[in-house]
Amino acid sequence: MALPKQAGVKKITRAKGRARAAISSGEESVNVVTRRASHGSNEIMTARDIEKFVPGTNPLKVIAQQPGVLLTAADPMGQDSWATQLYVRGFFQDQLGFTLDGIPLGELTYRNYNGLGINQAISPDNISRMDVSQGAGAVDTPSTNNLGGAISFVSMDPTRKRQIDISQTFGSNSAFRTFVRLNSGDLNASGTRFFVSYARSNSEKWKGSGPLFDQKVNAKLVQPIGENSEISAFFDWDDQQYLSYQDLSLNYLHTLGPRLDNFYPNYKGAYLAAQGIFTNGQDKSNDPLDAMFYDSSAIARDYLGGLKAHITLADNLTWDSVAYGHSNLGWGGYASPFASSPNGAPLRYQEHQGSIARYGFTTGVTYQIAHNTINSGVWYENNRYMMDYFAYQMPLLGEGKPLNPLSMSSFRNPIGQLWGTTYNTNTFEYHLQDTYRILKNLSVHAGFRSMLVTTHGGATANDVAYTGQSELPSGSLTTAAAFLPHISANWRFLPGHELYFDISQNKRAYAQGGYQMGQAWGVTNQATFHELQKTIKPESDWAYELGYRYNSNLISASLNLYRVNFFNRLQSMASASIVDPVSTVVNVGSVTMNGVDAAFTIRPIKNLSIYNSISYNDSRYGSDITSAGVAYHQAGKKVVNYPDFMYKAGVDYTYKRMSAHFDVNYIGKRYLSYMNDTSVPGYWLANLGAKYQLGTKGFLKNMTFEFNVYNLFNSSYISTMGENGNPFMGDYQSFMIGAPRQYFGTVRARF
Repeated sequence: MALPKQAGVKKITRAKGRARAAISSGEESVNVVTRRASHGSNEIMTARDIEKFVPGTNPLKVIAQQPGVLLTAADPMGQDSWATQLYVRGFFQDQLGFTLDGIPLGELTYRNYNGLGINQAISPDNISRMDVSQGAGAVDTPSTNNLGGAISFVSMDPTRKRQIDISQTFGSNSAFRTFVRLNSGDLNASGTRFFVSYARSNSEKWKGSGPLFDQKVNAKLVQPIGENSEISAFFDWDDQQYLSYQDLSLNYLHTLGPRLDNFYPNYKGAYLAAQGIFTNGQDKSNDPLDAMFYDSSAIARDYLGGLKAHITLADNLTWDSVAYGHSNLGWGGYASPFASSPNGAPLRYQEHQGSIARYGFTTGVTYQIAHNTINSGVWYENNRYMMDYFAYQMPLLGEGKPLNPLSMSSFRNPIGQLWGTTYNTNTFEYHLQDTYRILKNLSVHAGFRSMLVTTHGGATANDVAYTGQSELPSGSLTTAAAFLPHISANWRFLPGHELYFDISQNKRAYAQGGYQMGQAWGVTNQATFHELQKTIKPESDWAYELGYRYNSNLISASLNLYRVNFFNRLQSMASASIVDPVSTVVNVGSVTMNGVDAAFTIRPIKNLSIYNSISYNDSRYGSDITSAGVAYHQAGKKVVNYPDFMYKAGVDYTYKRMSAHFDVNYIGKRYLSYMNDTSVPGYWLANLGAKYQLGTKGFLKNMTFEFNVYNLFNSSYISTMGENGNPFMGDYQSFMIGAPRQYFGTVRARF
């Protein structure tokens, strides 16, 4: 059940003790197909699926309508990357592969060290298609971390007719989004054409104060070459500025309520609270300091560009290549009472400042001969990642304004650098695969990929007074795998009936980050890292899937059974506060996942579609672990943050120019602690949308009015979990409350 509106939440299981250990007519349209397509273990969603959501909604929320997929967020549109998380069949977002037009997007994490999130890479309005593999992911996916599947995003091509598309959205909490896209149409006989778009989103937080702001420019140029070849170029610039929500614990939820948030812009309140003068009850909690942050901010600016070539060399031979570059500057920090400023102010600002400069290419050939389609290619990337941690002085009360958390110019004069890290990573992957069509309705696929990922780097700065360590971790780690196989088959044995299986072995390269940030180089000191180099092993798994699908005009149905054997699961263990944790990386051994997904769609009458799905996932740790001399009996415990059971349903109906949809999801109970002594309850979440197409009015074409309601029944529920890690036992300040009911209206037009 969802949380009640009162501050006390009786259905949450409490621990007896508390441990702080945390391990997208006649006129052209981008709507290519009218309903979701499927093949084998892949699901394909199009721009029409994206258009059901409020413009600017994170496209991962569209994917989350699939069985086995969980998307959690603290804001209704999934904009804040800190508070937005994706799980696919128990795999976390950093264990999935992501690409955009063949460009690798790296790990989907906050403070991404080797890429960027899809919400930063492209406006959802410009996405033509999303291919989701919930199995193992194709061997030609350029990714070093896809243990549990892959998601491929494809941008729309510019239209052949000149047109301008605009949309304007208004909503709760002063939400205001503008989108404009210009399509040039064919500029010459060869079909040269381009589009350029600008999107600007701004809204206030639903609790507390502060903006969620994003602006984005996308551009794409397509140059056909003959009939079957083309070269295209894509460019993205993105600027995000967010004030994040307060992380909660079970204790905070019970004592201070779900609307607890940072003090911003009330500097006086934060200042006094840091002095022990409480004005809104923080002292009722068991950890008042962690409840007294002035603000928590995130700024990110990304430039992404790629050049893609599809060349037909012969009737049965094609060559595909992508060259790309990506630059990122990301800042994130908080003003907290855990350290004072030199002027005597009881607050100090601590700011993570990161940058990415990565360049790479993929190239491959596809050859068709007899019953075989053979594909082979390589991927190379060089990535330089830097993360530094600075401290800034906050003013004395009444003697100046506090630092503007959303202005980079505010952070030009630090009072010190607490630590710094730099990493250089070279990635090489090779793949070879063949799809053999035994019969017209039966095909078998076999392939493998090889990977070699080497990272050199580590500490570049160290404030001994802050870290307490004379030498911070530095050194190299290599992830190598010569043969990671992938085997699958697809059999269409009767009209509409399809049976398939998928087996693969996968491996994930070591993640990077700053000091005490939950990865190999984040251990306490150099000596610990040297020991880790001798014993650490990369995460790997074997994934198995067996599926059945049926499609007809009346019914679509699917059933998937899967099992994953996970080895060398690496978890971060932390203690002390979330501002100044003491962490190390521990191999918690194996995880075994067994699951089933089932979906059923019926179209009883024209223009009416009714959808239902259920998913069950049993994921358990397979080993006991010992850390710092303490034994934890973890074997048999269920994994954290992901539910055993989910149910999803939806209804879509179209009548002439009007359409409406309603969807409802049930997310089951989730464990907060690794020892399963704390958990959060399940909840129901419903959404409603309606659209009316006015048609052509004067020079305006395809004029449309849309209305959406998020969280229709105003459920109070815990959404994102584990953003700060999870405790072995007890409580921890590491989850967020989902947004209440929100309203949005949109006007679209084309001319």
